[in-house]
Amino acid sequence: MKRNDLLTPIGIFIGITMIFVGIFTTGGVGDVVSFIQISSMIIVLGGLAAALLINFTLDEIKLTGKVLKESFQTNEQNLSGLIDLFVRLSERARREGLLALESELEEVEDPFIKKGILLAVDGIEPEVINDIMNAEVSAIEERHRRGRAIIEKAAEYAPAWGMIGTLIGLVLMLKNLTDPTTLGPNMAIALLTTFYGSVLANLVFSPMAGKLANKTDQEIFIKQVTIEGVIGVQSGQNPKILEEKLSAFLSGDERQRQEEEPTEEDVMEGAPNEA
Repeated sequence: MKRNDLLTPIGIFIGITMIFVGIFTTGGVGDVVSFIQISSMIIVLGGLAAALLINFTLDEIKLTGKVLKESFQTNEQNLSGLIDLFVRLSERARREGLLALESELEEVEDPFIKKGILLAVDGIEPEVINDIMNAEVSAIEERHRRGRAIIEKAAEYAPAWGMIGTLIGLVLMLKNLTDPTTLGPNMAIALLTTFYGSVLANLVFSPMAGKLANKTDQEIFIKQVTIEGVIGVQSGQNPKILEEKLSAFLSGDERQRQEEEPTEEDVMEGAPNEA
């Protein structure tokens, strides 16, 4: 289940706030306003957009909004719950057969898990299931990489266009050295374009690309656990052995919490017997 990731907007807000607080404490409100330069923004943002249009296809450019949206969302991953699901499926498969698992799929929302269980129910060999599901994992990883490439390239191009703006400002300044009134505005363009490019790259695009890469790693990790669980259910592994095998993917803290949680058997044994 996806939910809003507040850390991304909070991080951007804090970064921008700290920049302006630093400027304000040094020179006051007037200096803060002087850091807003429309011509510098046009050079950096316009040049960045042009470079991305040249680098990517139209279909890839259309995905930019969706990719950016992903950096503001997070997927809730309950690894312990996933392990419990496969243990329950394994117990039922050993007790009633693989065909009985079809009724369990109504409660499963993840299409990747559903696909794996259906392959198991259809009697596909474990090696074939592993190949099919790993092929899908590779395809997901490649799609994520291609989508993330837009953000990574933006982080690469933004400082470069800031430097181009700096060169433009310096040329204009040197061209009009005889007119002292033009030195200030041209120098502002020269320095602020570099400033804007660096802020966009290091506060927005690079951190977003890093977050998207981390999300991909987490998703691939969960899918690898899913593959191990599906193969364990299909091959008829003992539920206890399967649980121990999948628990190896848990961190030390997660494993300790799982051990502290009472199992259904513990609850049944602790219940008072009725006469």
